[in-house]
Amino acid sequence: MQTYLVGGAVRDALLGLPVRERDWVVVGARPEDLARDGYRLVGRDFPVFLHPTTHEEYALARTERKTGPGYRGFETRHSPDVSLADDLRRRDLTINAMARGLDGALIDPYGGARDLEARVLRHVSAAFAEDPVRILRVARFAARFAPLGFRVAPETMALMRGMVAAGEAAALVPERVWQETAKALAEPAPEAFLAVLRDATALAVVFPELDRLYGVPQPPLWHPEIDTGVHVGLALAAAARLTPLPRVRFAALVHDLGKGTTPPAEWPKHLGHEERGAGLIAALAERLRVPNEFRELAVLVARYHGLSHRALELRAATVLELLEHCDALRRPERFAEFLLACEADMRGRTGFQDRDYPQAAVLGRALALARAVELDADERAGLDGAAIGARLRDKRLRALSALRAAPAG
Repeated sequence: MQTYLVGGAVRDALLGLPVRERDWVVVGARPEDLARDGYRLVGRDFPVFLHPTTHEEYALARTERKTGPGYRGFETRHSPDVSLADDLRRRDLTINAMARGLDGALIDPYGGARDLEARVLRHVSAAFAEDPVRILRVARFAARFAPLGFRVAPETMALMRGMVAAGEAAALVPERVWQETAKALAEPAPEAFLAVLRDATALAVVFPELDRLYGVPQPPLWHPEIDTGVHVGLALAAAARLTPLPRVRFAALVHDLGKGTTPPAEWPKHLGHEERGAGLIAALAERLRVPNEFRELAVLVARYHGLSHRALELRAATVLELLEHCDALRRPERFAEFLLACEADMRGRTGFQDRDYPQAAVLGRALALARAVELDADERAGLDGAAIGARLRDKRLRALSALRAAPAG
């Protein structure tokens, strides 16, 4: 029985990155061998065990054989005669198909170290085409490693396009699409995830609402990049610079979905795109089982980002309505995330990357002032719940009106 460190731990150590978790492959063993040594079986589809002390995952070396469409159509085989090279061959990318022995020796049968040096994401073998999830994984690894200069190998991109043409991407289940997307949104360059999926022609299959934004023009005065698809990629990149929160990045990504349904005769204007976009986000979230916290924030941003951008010119009553519609008085933390996504929208335009967004400060002050307003006992006297609420709202409106009337600075 031989044990090897595999996958991401080997890759990240060679890149000089922190190793977050370690996975192991065991060659020449049977399930009962590990069970006898105290390992706990946790794998359902194939034998994966947890180490009795470290609780790290140890999988028996295995091979896979395609038996049906999609990523579930596989038959796995584990046996003491499956070699380490056999196990590594079934992995997605060469940079993930390396191992280290307990003596520290690097085992690299498919050139992963060479591709790390060249900054290339390359498939291990033609078996890559058997699993459509690998399209999403390549895009996610691009989102992680694009800042280091990684690119997808031309032959791997061609293979992914062939997979899409063969209908493999259409077999992806919604939960897995969202799982990989959520991970990509947490990476340093999530806009690379979007770019790779589009280059692979997979975006039209997994996110048709985003794909149809490309080629849709916007007014050049406010959008020098003109193309709406280009804009959402820039907005996603801006969101990644502003915050590590995936839900804010998601909101920036989908905030303009409504522009994809504007009749071409109305271009480059997009009247009513905010409400249309909110409905499209709700449908997308339902399809992909997107968590409520992502969906709710994204719908707010889609519906009200235009008001946020006009904050410097809004009447006090409109500001208060915006705070109420966003439930900002009860959920100020989410409103702060709303403002971050709106700022990302503004900065996600050619030449706008470094512009200030004073609207966030103005709306932040308005929220703080509105939340500070209270009614004393005399003001509450003789009023029931609804009347108390109306008086409190009127007092907030007067406070905001005074704020709007105050000279700047």
